[in-house]
Amino acid sequence: MAVTVLDDKTALVLIDLQAGTLAAPTKPYAAVDVVARAAALADGFRAVGAPVVLVRMATSPDGADAVPGRSEAARLAGGRSRPYDLGPVAEPLAGHDGDILVTKRNWGAFHGTDLDIQLRRRGVTQIVLGGIATSLGVESTARAAHEHGYHVTFAVDAMTDIDKEAHRHSVSYLFPLIGEPGTTDEILALLAGARA
Repeated sequence: MAVTVLDDKTALVLIDLQAGTLAAPTKPYAAVDVVARAAALADGFRAVGAPVVLVRMATSPDGADAVPGRSEAARLAGGRSRPYDLGPVAEPLAGHDGDILVTKRNWGAFHGTDLDIQLRRRGVTQIVLGGIATSLGVESTARAAHEHGYHVTFAVDAMTDIDKEAHRHSVSYLFPLIGEPGTTDEILALLAGARA
């Protein structure tokens, strides 16, 4: 793993760091450690005036805008889309003026949201991704970012999953195909060096 460069217009995009995901048992990293690393990244991006995007998962109270479709998971849950809201964004990340808040209703943060517009209007060409869960929301967002033409960097220690093997597969197999995986410290060092 090696992050080589951060573009002049790079944004940090953090996926589903909300009360509902933080309560789940996560692997290989504890959710509290992921939030701490994500907060360090967010502070670093804010310090240099780079965009910080906080993506949250929620549907309308009646669940009418929840993802439809047949799946084994939906069948086991009673067959109907139900309303859900993973709760507020984690406290160390919330409440910063200038941060962009995006609400998604799918695993990925691009489909059905204004994320692409928010990034393009700011001239963003690269995103750094973190969040929970690696193999679901983070991976779905990464695939779409790649397809939208963004350079993608993965803060692999600022993300975690509910399944250690799923996290490992995303980080070691998929992410190197569509971007550059690296650690929080490596990304912060590049950010500091690029802005020095």
